[in-house]
Amino acid sequence: MLCPVNYPGMRRSLLTISGALAVGLVSAALAQTLEGLDVHGLERRGEASQADAQALIDFVRGQGEPQAAAAQELANDAYDRIADLDVSRVAGSASDSAIDLDEMAAAAKGNLAGPKSSPLLIAFVSLSMPEDALHRTIADTARAGGVVVLRGFSKEGAKAFVEGLSKVVDQKGAANIAIDPRLFRAFRVDRVPTIVSAASAFEPCDQLDCVTPPPPHDRISGNVTLTYALQTFVDEEGPGAPAARVALANLARHP
Repeated sequence: MLCPVNYPGMRRSLLTISGALAVGLVSAALAQTLEGLDVHGLERRGEASQADAQALIDFVRGQGEPQAAAAQELANDAYDRIADLDVSRVAGSASDSAIDLDEMAAAAKGNLAGPKSSPLLIAFVSLSMPEDALHRTIADTARAGGVVVLRGFSKEGAKAFVEGLSKVVDQKGAANIAIDPRLFRAFRVDRVPTIVSAASAFEPCDQLDCVTPPPPHDRISGNVTLTYALQTFVDEEGPGAPAARVALANLARHP
C-alpha cells in the first residue's frame, strides 16, 4: 500500500494541513514540522504556538545561523498572522463544520510518529484550481493512498487558505494534504494539477533553498482524472508504473 504522508525527515519536514491551520507561514517557506494545535482555542494558547515555533528555530540553528535567522523572521510573521486569524468564523462550530479542526490538529501528532518512507504517488495542486477539479483530485488521491501537496499559502494569507480549503476537502481527505515547496522544486512542478508516480523513495533536503534530485518517475499535467493519469502510467510501463498499479488497486477497493 502506498504511504500517503510519511517520507524521510517526517518528524521535522512535513507539515500536514492540521498543523498548517495552527501555525501559518512558517511551514510555507520551510516545510518544517510543527505539531497541531487546538485551533478552536488558538487565541487562548499563544504560548503553545510560540513553543512549537521555537522548536523549529532550535532545529534550524543546528543547520547554521543564516537558516536560524530566516526561521526566526518567519516565526515572527506567523505569530502576527495567528493573532489576526479567527478560525471559528471560517468553518463554523465543531458540530456543524464539514471539517473537524480539533480532530485534524490531533491527527497531526500521529503523522509525526510515522515510519520514514516517501510518498510514491503525489498530486501537486493549488487552491487556484476550479473547486470541482480540486475536490475530486484530493478525494481520489486520498483513496489511492497518495499525498496532495500545495506549494504554500496564497498571498491573501492563512485565513483565506483555510476558507478555500474548507470548500473542497472533507475530514478524510485533509489527512492526506501537505504543504512542501521542496517537492515542487525537486520535481520542477510549474503548473497544476500535476500527478507524479515515483519509482522509489527519496529524502528532500532540509535547507531553505536546496533542490533534491528526484527519483525516476512518471508525470502528467492538466485537467485529467487521477484514474486516467494512473492508467496512462501503467500502460506506458515507465518507472512509475508499479506505484500506479498499487494506486489503481486502492481506488478499486475504495470506490
